[in-house]
Amino acid sequence: MAPTPDPNSMRDFYIGLTLAVSSSVFIGSSFIIKKKALIKISTYATRAGDGGYGYLKEWLWWTGFFLLSFGELFNFVAYAFAPATLVTPLGALSVLVAAVMSSYVLKEALNVLGKVGCLLCIMGSTVMVIHAPQEDAANSLPELGVRLKDPAFITYICLVFVVSGVMIFYYAPRYGQKNILIYITICSIIGSLSVMAAKGLGIALKDFFSGKPVLTNWLTYLFILCLVTFISIQMNYLNRALDVFNTSVVTPIYYVFFTTSVIVASAILFQEWMTMDAGSVLGTLAGFATIVCGIFLLHAFKDLNMGFKDLSNITQKKENRQNSINDSSPNHVQDETTFNSNIETEALLSNAEEGRARDID
Repeated sequence: MAPTPDPNSMRDFYIGLTLAVSSSVFIGSSFIIKKKALIKISTYATRAGDGGYGYLKEWLWWTGFFLLSFGELFNFVAYAFAPATLVTPLGALSVLVAAVMSSYVLKEALNVLGKVGCLLCIMGSTVMVIHAPQEDAANSLPELGVRLKDPAFITYICLVFVVSGVMIFYYAPRYGQKNILIYITICSIIGSLSVMAAKGLGIALKDFFSGKPVLTNWLTYLFILCLVTFISIQMNYLNRALDVFNTSVVTPIYYVFFTTSVIVASAILFQEWMTMDAGSVLGTLAGFATIVCGIFLLHAFKDLNMGFKDLSNITQKKENRQNSINDSSPNHVQDETTFNSNIETEALLSNAEEGRARDID
C-alpha cells in the first residue's frame, strides 16, 4: 500500500494541478483568440501566411499572445510542484479547450465523434489526477543532483543521445520526408529531456524563493543550458513534421510519443512509481490511454460532418431496410431460387455447346 503523503506534499500537488489545468485553459484559448485575430486581419491587411505582419497592430492577437505566454509560464512552474507524470498528460486539455472554443467562437463544426473525444479527454484526465503520484522523490537541488548520478538515468540519457543522433544524421535526411515516425521520435525523446530540465529548473526556482543558495549551484546553469538546447531541437523537428505531414496525424502521434517518453524519463529519474500501488499504476495508465483515444477521435475525424441527427437517420434507415427485407422475404427467396435456376440452366447450355463443338471437331 502506498504511503500517505504529508500535508506539504499534498499542498504542492494541488498547486501544481491547478497550474497545469490553468496552463491548458490559457494555451487552448490563446490558439482560438489568435486565429480569430488573424481572420479579422485578413479582411483589411496582408495575411500572415502571405508574409504580412499586420497582426502586430491588432490588440486581439496580442491578447492571445499573452495568454499563450501565461500558459507556458504556468506549465513551467507546475513542474516545480507536481510530478511530470501528471503535468505533461494534462497538456491534452488544451486541445479540448481549443476544440470547444472553436465551436462557439469560430463557429467551426464539432461533430459527434469530436464531442465523444472531448468527453474521453475529461474522463482520462480525471482518472490520471486521482491515481497519479502525489509527491516527488526529489524536492531540492541537492537531492536532484544525487538522482542525476543514478546509473539508470545516465543510461537513459546515453540511449537518447545515441538514438537521436542516428535519427538526425542518418534516417532523417533519407526517410524523414516519407516516415512520420522519424521526426516524431526525435522531438519526443529529446523533449523528454527538456521536461526533466524544466522540472529541475522549477525546483531551483522554488529553492530560490525559499532562501536557499541556488545561484551558486552549477546545476541551475546546467538546467538552463539543457532547456534552451533541447527545446530548440525539439521545436525544429516538430515544425518539420507539421510542415511535411497532416496536422491531424502529427498531433495524436506526437502526444503519445512525447508523453510516453516523459513518463519513462520521469519514472527513471524521480522513481515516482515506487510510491504507487498496482491499482494506482494501472489507473494512471488507463487514464493516459483514455486521453489518447480522445485525442485520436478529435483529430482523426474532425473533417467528418456527422451529428446526433445523422446517427438517428442512419439508425432509422437500417431499421427501414431490415423491415423491407423482412416484409419481402417470400419474394426474396423466390427471386433467389429463380436466380440459381437460371445459373444452372446457363451452365447446362454452356456444357452442351462445348460438347457439340467437340463433336464437330
